[in-house]
Amino acid sequence: MLKCLLLELTAASDADVLRALSEIPKEAEAELCRRMAPRVRLYGLRHLRDEQAAADLTQQVMIVMLESLREGRVRQLDKLASFVLGTCRMTVLDMRRGAFRRERLLDQYARHAAVLTMPRPLQLPDTARLAECLEQLAERERSIVVMAFYDERSSEEVAGAFGLSTANVRQIRHRALTKLRGCMTGGPR
Repeated sequence: MLKCLLLELTAASDADVLRALSEIPKEAEAELCRRMAPRVRLYGLRHLRDEQAAADLTQQVMIVMLESLREGRVRQLDKLASFVLGTCRMTVLDMRRGAFRRERLLDQYARHAAVLTMPRPLQLPDTARLAECLEQLAERERSIVVMAFYDERSSEEVAGAFGLSTANVRQIRHRALTKLRGCMTGGPR
């Protein structure tokens, strides 16, 4: 029965297929898409001159067409082809406007983007200054920083070595790093 109905839809006009939407929506929608998609693709190729853009246009227009049919926004079913053509025209205009806006914004902000994307030169740390700053730390602070960053030990391992809680180790490490940062930048110690 379904095969017979599909054969009838293939031979039917667009309006007949639309009327069949209420009976078998999936098959009727598929038939409409099969009929309209090549027309939309040709419109896209003619006006956009790009295969991928034409494929995008076809997908967008098919979605708008199906949503409009489901919501009952197409009043005259005989004029579906005109509705699809108008949707194509408006979608192409939107695509062109978007491309124009992107180009204009890129031109406007290209100078700033180029500056932001340039890599900074790698600055090596002043090891003599770092050694001086480490010497200024208290013995326990210095030991915790060395174990955490030089020996690459976790907070739990450092806490076990000193007999402290992990929260206490993190707090001491945080304070020591704040002191080191201040010493390296010449700020308060």
